[in-house]
This record gives sequence, structure tokens and C-alpha cells, in this order.
Amino acid sequence: MEEMKPQRDSEKKMEASPHQQIKQPPSKPEGGGLRTMPFIIVNESFEKVASYGLLPNMIFYLMNGYHVEAANGASMLSIWSSISNFLAIVGAFLADSYMGRFWVILLGSFSSLLGTTTLWSTAMIPQLKPAPCNQLVSSNCSSATPAQFAILLSSFALISIGAGCVRPCSIAFGADQLDNKDNPKNKRVLETFFNWYYASTSVSGMLAFTIIVYIQDHLGWKIGFGVPAILMVLSTLMFLFGSHLYIKVQPDKSLFTSFIQVIVASLRKISLYPSSNTVNYYHAKDSNYVTPTDNLRFLNKACMIENPEEDLNPDGTASNPWKLCSIGQVESLKALLRITPMCSTGIIILLSLNQQTFATLQAKTMDRHISPSFQIPAGSFTVFTIITVTLWIAIYDRAVVPILVKFTGHPRGLSPKMRMGIGLLLSAVSMASAAVVENKRRKFAIDQGLVDEPQKVMDMSAMWLIPQFSLIGLAEAFNAIGQIEFYYSQLPKSMSSMAMAIFTLGMAVANLLGGLLVKIVDRITRKHGKESWLPSNLNKGHLDYFYWLLMAMCLVNFGYFLVCCWAYGPSVDVAEMPTDKMPERNEDTSGIREPPTV
Repeated sequence: MEEMKPQRDSEKKMEASPHQQIKQPPSKPEGGGLRTMPFIIVNESFEKVASYGLLPNMIFYLMNGYHVEAANGASMLSIWSSISNFLAIVGAFLADSYMGRFWVILLGSFSSLLGTTTLWSTAMIPQLKPAPCNQLVSSNCSSATPAQFAILLSSFALISIGAGCVRPCSIAFGADQLDNKDNPKNKRVLETFFNWYYASTSVSGMLAFTIIVYIQDHLGWKIGFGVPAILMVLSTLMFLFGSHLYIKVQPDKSLFTSFIQVIVASLRKISLYPSSNTVNYYHAKDSNYVTPTDNLRFLNKACMIENPEEDLNPDGTASNPWKLCSIGQVESLKALLRITPMCSTGIIILLSLNQQTFATLQAKTMDRHISPSFQIPAGSFTVFTIITVTLWIAIYDRAVVPILVKFTGHPRGLSPKMRMGIGLLLSAVSMASAAVVENKRRKFAIDQGLVDEPQKVMDMSAMWLIPQFSLIGLAEAFNAIGQIEFYYSQLPKSMSSMAMAIFTLGMAVANLLGGLLVKIVDRITRKHGKESWLPSNLNKGHLDYFYWLLMAMCLVNFGYFLVCCWAYGPSVDVAEMPTDKMPERNEDTSGIREPPTV
């Protein structure tokens, strides 16, 4: 009995001082924190440098190494970029629903490593490419065999899978390590991480389009492809070294699954008619929704309760989410469908942005010297687009916005819609500039007798290409950022992460359409034995006509944008809405209830 007494006394002390236990400082988390940031940021940065560095000069590798015509090569690269962007949606879905972000990033890192290594092997092993031949001079160059093409395309596929897994998950995985709601400085820490993340992204693009391209131009493909492969080794190892430090959030149901459930539940109740009785609708306990909105009323069937005893569990939750969805789920899908036409207006400008492959071919034929001993690599001219975007964002945020606020009253100077429209017009100006410069370049080639000698550099400065790169960069800065802000302002808070996913999907569609457009134009213009607008020898083609076609498409797209703005109606900025605003039956607020955290 005496032995039991100390134990009882200790138990009494524990029971008597519950407040003392609560007041104790929280235990330090086992994982996460700023110490994990170097591993995550380096992994993402090296992956971007490796994959981005392969794109600018890839058209030359396809033409010289595999004897692919310029139009076919440009189309192939557009489709490759499209697949990479589309797989980002798949990677995000896998991370959210099944595997978790850690395993998806690790899978992507290994896939990119295997892809870059396979591509490197095509440069190292002569048997993996057709025999050397200059197709610009000879018309008897042998084509690559199906096996040789299969190895090349498999490397592209593996790199795309890697990009689709790493890029959509890295920033969210980094936020997982720092998201500590008990820390009063949590918001500031996350903002610091986002700033460093985006800074590393810009630096990665600059390094890829300058140093990697320079290595490929001056040291050849063996070293030019070897460096990205080595970077991917370092990227994968760096991510693995931090494995024991990471917080690994378990996957949960994703928005994609939720949207599919709404569609399935609506189709299962296709014979029902939505009721006006609020009691017949199911809403989650933590939701602010009262009743569904009237727009897209067919989807309201998904949240109708047919039989409370069968449809609901004793705790009030849905017994079968594939038969009964909450009002919040329905309104989230409605919000996404409502902004879809506005999303589609950004495809043409992205398509124009992705036609820089031909500008690289133009630069190759022009004088690129900025000093007697140094010339800019043809594939590095894309860096002027990145520089323009970076400078304009800084200038707009610090200098232009304070001035515009006085005239417009909008906190960001111009509304997202206004910036989107300006970007669309600038894309048309950019394509007009490109057409004028190409017309001049072609005339110079003809006047200097270089029509049949495309490999010779003409006496015309490649700096004439800078305006079109800068203009398309300015167009991207206006339109792309305006798009993302528009999505954030018009989607419910629960869908904040969808803004970047929607933009990425638009890029995938633009890449795909760009590849198809090049193929269609090439096939139509070469009919009846005529020279294609887009031949491997640009001096014989009419690339300027192709640029004028893109300009016309940009103008038509601007008209389509105006129609979409009219159809969408006034956009209610959720940042200006009171948080207790509830969507009523006759209001078309698309389920917006409180501002998202941007």
C-alpha cells in the first residue's frame, strides 16, 4: 500500500493541474521547418534547369541528328510541351488522392533522371541516331529507324512524367513543411518561402536559357545533354538527403474526384426535378451554403436528398458520396464551369508564345555578335522574354499601380479582365513585329544571294528579334498574371489551388494546338509542289505569312474575349465581399462566399 502511494500522489498532481499542462510550450515538431527548404528548392530548381535547358536548341538536334524537317520538329516539340503541362494535372491528382506529394516528387525526380540519361545516351552512342548528313544541303539523308525514334521519344516521355510530378507538387510540399498555425509568424514564413521559390524559378529559367544553351552550342551535344543529366542526379540525391526531415502529409480526396462525384450523382438522378425546398438539399456541417444557385440547375440534382434514411448516415453525413454531394461541391463545380470560357481566351496568346522555335531558327541565320569575340546563342533569345516579364512585374507593382489607383480606384491599378485584354492586344502587336522582321530578314537573304545557303550568317543583326521577344513577354506579364488573379477572385476559397492548375491546363492545350497548327499550315502550303511556308530552309519559305496568320488569330481571339466578358457579366471580387454573404436562390454568385488566401 505504501508503494502505491507515490504513484497516486503523482496521479493527483496530474489531475489537479490540467491548466499547467496546457500552458506548457508546444513540443517542437519532429519534421518540417526552414531546414527542409534547401532540399526542396534545389530539387525543383535543378529539375527546371535540366528540362528547360533542353528545349531551346532541341530543334537543331532533331534537324541535324535525326534529319527531321523544321515544321515536323516544331510540331513535335509543341506536343512534347503539351504533354508535360497536361501531366502536371495528373501529378497533382495522384499526389492529392493516392500517393502523397513526397512520393510523387520522388517518382518524378527518378523519371526525369532516367529521361535525361536516355537522351544523353542518344548523343553518346552513334548507333542510336541515323548516319550524319546535312539535310539542308543534301536531299538523300537517311531517316531515323522506328527503334531510334522510339528511344528518343521515350526520353521525352520520361522527362514529361518527371516534370508533371515535380512541378505541381514542389511548392505545396514546401508549404506543408512550414504551415504551422500555432506559429504567429506563420503567414510571414510562408510568404518568404513563396518569394524564394519564385525567385529560384526565375533564376532557373535564366540559367537554362543561357548557360545550358551556351554549353550545347560551344561544347556539343555530349556535354550539353550530360550536364542536365548530372543536374538531375544532384536534384534526386538532394531531395532524398532531406527525406528524414520532411512532414509527409497523407493524401485526401481531391477536387477532381469531387467534381466527378457531382457529375455522376447528377446523372443518377436525371429523372428528378430540383426542388425549391431548402430541406431537400444536403450541405456539409462546415459549409456556409444555404441553397444552390439557379445557374446550371441540372447539377443541383447532385445535392438533392431523395430518402433521408438511405442517403444520410446517423451523424448527418452522406452515406454514398457518388449519389449525394454537398451544395458546396456542386457550387465549386459550377464556378469552374462558369469561368471556363474566360480560360479559353488565353489559349491563343500561349500558342503565340510557344512559336519561339522558329525565332530560334531565324536567329541562327543572323549576326548574333554583341562584341567581336562573343555572340548570343540562338537558343538564348528567349531570355529576353523572361527579363521583360520580371522587369515589368516589378515596375508595375512599384511604380504603375500607385498612379493607376488614383484614376481607376482598383487596388491593383487595373482589373484582372482589363489586364487580360491588354495582354491579348499586345500578343497581336508582337506577332506583327515578328512578321515585319522576318520579311526584312528574308529580303536580306535574297539580296545577299543566300537563298540556297541557309547555314551562312547574313549581314543583319539578330538584335532585331528582341522587340518581338520583349513584346510577347509583356503580353504574358499582363495576360497570364491577370488570368491567375481572375481565377483566384472568382473561385471559392476551397478551390484556390485550382487557379494554377487551370492555367497549366491552358498551356497544355495551347502547346497541342500549336503543334497541330504548324502541321496543318505546312501540309496546306506545300500542296501542288509549292514551297512550304515553314521549310527547314527559312530563306525559301514564308515564315512572315505564318506570323501574320498568328496576328489575325490574336485579333479574332480578342473579339472572342470581349464576347466572353459580356457573357460572364460583372465579376464580383470576393476580396470586397463580406464574409457572411450567403448565396441565395436568385443570386448568381457562383458559390463565392469568402476571399481566398493568395
